[in-house]
Amino acid sequence: MVTLRKQYAVARPVYSEDSLAEDHEKVYRLRKTILDNAREYLTCDSKRVKNAALSLLPVIGWMRIYRVREWLLGDVVSGISTGLVAIMQGLAFSLLASLPPSYGLYTAFFPMLIYFFLGTSRHISVGSFPVLSLMVGAVVTRLVPEDGPPANITGFEGLTQDQQRVLVASSVTFLMGIFQLAMGVLQVGFIVVYLSDTLVSGFTTAAAIHILVSQLKFVLGLTVPGISGPLSVIYTLEKIFVQITSTNICDLVMSILIMAMVFIVKELNDIYKAKLPVPIPIEVVMTVIACGVSYGFNFETRYDVDVVGKMVSGYESPIAPNMEVLQESAVEAFPVAIVGFAVAFSVAKVYSIKHDYTIDGNQELIAFGVSNIFGASFRSFAASTALSRTAVQESSGGKTQIAGLISAMMAMIVTVALGFLLEPLPTSVLGALVIVNLKGMLMQFREIPYLWRRDKPDCVVWMGTCLGATLLGLDLGLAVGLGVELLTVVFRTQFPRCSVLANIPGTDLYKDRKDYMHIFEPKGVKIFRMPSPIFFANIEFFRDKLVDAVGFNPLRVLRKRNKALRKIKKLLKKEDDVTERGLRDVFCQTTDGTDEALDRPSDLKDLPFRMDWRGELPGDVTVPRVDLHSLILDFSAVSFLDISALKGLKTALKEFIHVDVDVYIVSCDACIMEKLHSCTFFDEDILTSMFFPTLHDAMLHVLDKDKDKSQGWVLTDSKL
Repeated sequence: MVTLRKQYAVARPVYSEDSLAEDHEKVYRLRKTILDNAREYLTCDSKRVKNAALSLLPVIGWMRIYRVREWLLGDVVSGISTGLVAIMQGLAFSLLASLPPSYGLYTAFFPMLIYFFLGTSRHISVGSFPVLSLMVGAVVTRLVPEDGPPANITGFEGLTQDQQRVLVASSVTFLMGIFQLAMGVLQVGFIVVYLSDTLVSGFTTAAAIHILVSQLKFVLGLTVPGISGPLSVIYTLEKIFVQITSTNICDLVMSILIMAMVFIVKELNDIYKAKLPVPIPIEVVMTVIACGVSYGFNFETRYDVDVVGKMVSGYESPIAPNMEVLQESAVEAFPVAIVGFAVAFSVAKVYSIKHDYTIDGNQELIAFGVSNIFGASFRSFAASTALSRTAVQESSGGKTQIAGLISAMMAMIVTVALGFLLEPLPTSVLGALVIVNLKGMLMQFREIPYLWRRDKPDCVVWMGTCLGATLLGLDLGLAVGLGVELLTVVFRTQFPRCSVLANIPGTDLYKDRKDYMHIFEPKGVKIFRMPSPIFFANIEFFRDKLVDAVGFNPLRVLRKRNKALRKIKKLLKKEDDVTERGLRDVFCQTTDGTDEALDRPSDLKDLPFRMDWRGELPGDVTVPRVDLHSLILDFSAVSFLDISALKGLKTALKEFIHVDVDVYIVSCDACIMEKLHSCTFFDEDILTSMFFPTLHDAMLHVLDKDKDKSQGWVLTDSKL
């Protein structure tokens, strides 16, 4: 069935860039100088003060529009539901940081108090995140190993091992907050764009593998020292398998039962989420049951099960970070800051789009930076957000961060009054809860076949990041992933898919001639397109592909012609009359060797005849025949040119011009045109009249210019 389509017809002159500028006056905008921008930035008035206050304290903006009757009940219900999850995750994720479980409750409380005032997202749940906990734990176990003496740090004197570890974790978190705050103040929130979804997916999958391996010792009831650094996963698995016969059966059975129950109920929550007012808090239920059973049957004494033990009641006085720890952990703290912000920002962005409000990346950096600095002063560890916890807060009716504040209050209540109830909780239960919550991250392995079919470079980024982070550690793995990602970007821009275009008959559309059956390609005309920026790394690739597209090397053709002309002129000096037969003998001679003079334009002066190199040459001549008379370069996808590319492009254009090929450049960006003028790109060979606003304009110009040209022999009487 033929679909009727709307048609349009435009009647206008054929424009070049020069003629377009003559008919239509262009506005030349004044660029602001650095001094102008600085003056504008430092100008202060009442409006800017108000905007600055709203920007630094986003809570003012949404509190002014808060609908108490409509939103308060949902925020309260959401806060309670999220608080229960945050408490369980705080206890569990503290094991990843190699800290006593009670400090996970600190992370669920202190950072949220600051984010409530400074954060721009209304839905994310601020607190512990397993990947960050593991990265902090790697620093903790490196400086304070379970076996052997701690690092030689002055501040460790007189402290127990747990206190030393808390000091390390809080110092790393403090430095992480400093990095985030500095990036926010310097307005570099855009840095997160360099962490692609593919890289983050591969990185979090590797983190899930690290987390899974680190929790096996709790699930199996084994005593395995924490190992950090490259190949830590391999070494940890080796130590686990060496002790596998010493597995605590009670821990293993309890962990399997809890993982099975939590997995089943979570699947039911997903299936019936439309019908359930709030998700079933299965982690809380299983934790309460495990605490009761462990206390009633005295698992700690009877079955030698490790339990949470003494919980810290209340809050301790603030502490200052240790300067030696800051120096030792600076390299690890920066990737922790980047990953924490990237995860939080990506989750916040999802919910801001869903609920139609804006978030500010730079303000988010400031919010998390201050939150982590404040939390670290009270012994909490790295805070970000977790997708599962945020999903609970949003799906259970949370509209604003009042829900987050209520969840923080619940963590405070447990810390101050109810912590003793968690003392008989087996650590294997916390390990099981951590493992079962890894399902989403581990299922990302399913992306590999999809990426391989759809985008192989992205698949290489995923696998490179995942393998690097798994084998080398999360900090080095992130650097490896960024390196692989940048290499793929360089590969895509340095080796783009170039194409020769042709016209679709009856239209002004030009497509790759390999993609369509019926096309119009005028004889002697080539249209070449390179869909990428042209810069120092790919200018030679551009020139090679251009030579491949036209089918000859213009520099070699020029040299052949000049050598032939040199011999013709020698013959002219010896003889008054030069016959066509004699010239054929000249053309048929081999002309090897190089000479700088041969690269210059052919000098046809003082010849008694006119040379037409595109005429019909004798069949046995060695001077290459060039049937191409016009070359059109489509620059519609070229976003910038650097100085090296300008030099290479100018050389390439002149080589074609010197062998009598007219070159045209179409759809050139205005910024590139300005750069060409400022860099003195134009001269007696390369003119502004070679540039056209559209490809069809250039094609019509070429067809009109060459329609009356006739073909003849290579030698033509100069009088004709």
